[in-house]
Amino acid sequence: MSQIDVAEVKRDLDRLLERVTKGEEVVITKEGRPLARLTAPRSSPERKERQFGSVEGEIWMSEDFDEPLDDFEEYME
Repeated sequence: MSQIDVAEVKRDLDRLLERVTKGEEVVITKEGRPLARLTAPRSSPERKERQFGSVEGEIWMSEDFDEPLDDFEEYME
């Protein structure tokens, strides 16, 4: 892990990004105190292909789903 001052980062960002893509971690400092860390992104897990009908039987809707609610009778006149 390298520590680099902000002024040097401004000057050499391309070089630092190249180092990070090779797996190195770079800590950006200001006046000797750590500010940020440059790291390569973690690879995201592969998504499984969606399969049509995979949740069949797990979702249901009541028979009276679209019936008016008793609470709203006065508004329906």
